[in-house]
Amino acid sequence: MDIGHNVREILREIDEAAKRAGRSGAEITLVAATKTNPPEKIREAVLAGIRDCGENRVQELLEKKSLGAYEGARLHFIGHLQRNKVNRLVGEVSLIQSVDSSELVNMIAERASALGIIQDILIEVNIGGEDAKSGVAPEKLEELLEICESRRAVRVRGLMAIPPIAAAPGGNRRYFDQMHKLFIDIKAKKYDNISMEILSMGMSGDYEDAILSGSNMIRLGTAIFGPRQPLR
Repeated sequence: MDIGHNVREILREIDEAAKRAGRSGAEITLVAATKTNPPEKIREAVLAGIRDCGENRVQELLEKKSLGAYEGARLHFIGHLQRNKVNRLVGEVSLIQSVDSSELVNMIAERASALGIIQDILIEVNIGGEDAKSGVAPEKLEELLEICESRRAVRVRGLMAIPPIAAAPGGNRRYFDQMHKLFIDIKAKKYDNISMEILSMGMSGDYEDAILSGSNMIRLGTAIFGPRQPLR
């Protein structure tokens, strides 16, 4: 598996997709989803040009961070965040992408305040309405954002979504388009303490469609590292 080659090819494809959307590839942030990949592979990706890494599990993130796996890259948390892991995560990452409840917002704000920092977050939206997935329902999004307005130790930077698995190529475009509309609608309302700068959607199988629909942050794992390895 030539990680450097994969990164170069992905960056080229990002540029092409962005041009088709009338945008620049420089507007798209590529986050390497590093779940189950060892530190040496992550370091290889960073050397190849990866500037953002995302982990799904708090324990794995902390272990690999202690080994210097992400040096030279910003670190994101992109998995489901359990409440009992909040205190261990806040302050360890640049961005928590998977906040989906007032309880999590309050816990993150409390911990960030205790540390004297502001923790950047994204609000995860369950755009497909799937029972098995995390994320706030689209119709509850504004209610959650109103809570975030008054929590000064957190800063909402945008939205994140994981749409349903598509049965065919292009099958997720409607969900991506719905997310982009939400993103634009929220931006127009100019909430206090909330900036719609980041729309994080698109993974290894559908990131070009996500870019065409307005995503400016994509999270790729297998496209960079190959098939995911089981945890030891």
